[in-house]
Amino acid sequence: MTICFQPTKRLFHIAVIALITASFSATAYAEDTKAQSPPAVGEQARDFALKSLDSKTVKLSALTKEGPVVLLVLRGYPGYQCPICTRQVGDFVRNASGFAEKKARVVMVYPGPADNLTQYAKEFARGKTLPENFYLLTDPDYKFTNAYALRWDAPRETAYPSTFVIGDDNKISFAKISKKHGGRTSATEVLKEVK
Repeated sequence: MTICFQPTKRLFHIAVIALITASFSATAYAEDTKAQSPPAVGEQARDFALKSLDSKTVKLSALTKEGPVVLLVLRGYPGYQCPICTRQVGDFVRNASGFAEKKARVVMVYPGPADNLTQYAKEFARGKTLPENFYLLTDPDYKFTNAYALRWDAPRETAYPSTFVIGDDNKISFAKISKKHGGRTSATEVLKEVK
């Protein structure tokens, strides 16, 4: 009887050690994908690829080859459609010709839990005609938001509303991160920063 239990105990210990090792590896990977601080002026923008509402992949580095990019990080879907995000996007859309003159692309990131996120983003976009140089991209389960260290990890929150201007050299020339619902950038403010 003792002989039967010894190998079983040994196998059990090996299995436990393997699980602990796998757990540490998964934790290390998760920490690697979450940035310690948001991007700042003068830094290279971290590249990303996110899906548009029509399931096309849009990559930051591909857009910056064509000119400057204005990156707007919205609150996305915190359980409702944010009225301040709606107002901000409307302001940028009304000023679309100014961004087009500067050959700038406006990329809006809509973060939230993956379940139904595209449906919520389509609901957010309903009634808005996005110009050709505007992109609304979804960020399921906050992968981009974590990579940019913009996760607003509080009840009914998603991401800190943020704006970055990224040049064709992929360097950030303007950054503004709001730690509250207000304090957002206006299109006029951002247009002055786009070179």
